Amino acid sequence: MKSEWLPYAVVLAAVLGGWKVYNATSKKVLKPNDFQEFELKEKTILSHNTAIYRFKLPRANDILGLPIGQHISLAATIAGQPKEVVRSYTPISSDEDKGYFDLLIKSYPTGNISKHVASLMVGQHMKVKGPKGAMVYTPNMVRHFGMIAGGTGITPMLQIIKAIIRGRATGDVTEVDLLFANVNPEDILLKEDLDALAAKDGKFRVHYVLNNPPEKWTGGVGFVTPDMIKSKLPAPASDVKILVCGPPPMVAAMKKATEGLGYTKARPVSKLEDQVFCF
Repeated sequence: MKSEWLPYAVVLAAVLGGWKVYNATSKKVLKPNDFQEFELKEKTILSHNTAIYRFKLPRANDILGLPIGQHISLAATIAGQPKEVVRSYTPISSDEDKGYFDLLIKSYPTGNISKHVASLMVGQHMKVKGPKGAMVYTPNMVRHFGMIAGGTGITPMLQIIKAIIRGRATGDVTEVDLLFANVNPEDILLKEDLDALAAKDGKFRVHYVLNNPPEKWTGGVGFVTPDMIKSKLPAPASDVKILVCGPPPMVAAMKKATEGLGYTKARPVSKLEDQVFCF
């Protein structure tokens, strides 16, 4: 190499090294005030109306940048709707997963966004912004979580459960009991994942409830009742928190049931410090 080229070679090496470091750094992608478009990378069908949708982040090392317990907004222009429709969803992935995020979505006949996402083809895009929500999980924020979920209301619960179990190695000792209610056995979303987590971690227990149980069913039957909450979830205490997510009628019933059992009355819009927090 000619001596007069040496300074240019040094600068080029520094630039390339800096670019390599930049590309290897995890960058948070979400913008709380701006919608961005993300490409649908993969669709995993779970049932006739439920799938896991994997969306690609700009770079392989990027992370969504979503605090545990919070959610994102999805937006789309829907035919027949006067303005853009926006709905909230909680990913089942986390910032431990780089380059993508996963959404578990059940498509309802009257669900504008859920039907729109179900209609997407791989390669098409979805508008997303966030983070949103009052819940931000931190290790050992309570001694014991009681969780009540219905249907796709399992998504924020799973996000928190996974974070707690990941945190065992660094001292998270939080206990979790989950009441998970569904109509039929085939409606129990991510059951294999939940059972595997419960088998792996003795401080996490899942209790299933079905409206239409099969023969020899040993779980709960019907709707989640105050007796089920009393027998399966932690009793009211200053270091206990109840989390609720599911269809609006279920959430309303659980607010009434928990209040009747002595938990602090849930507010219309939950705050982080509430004893009964509804997503």
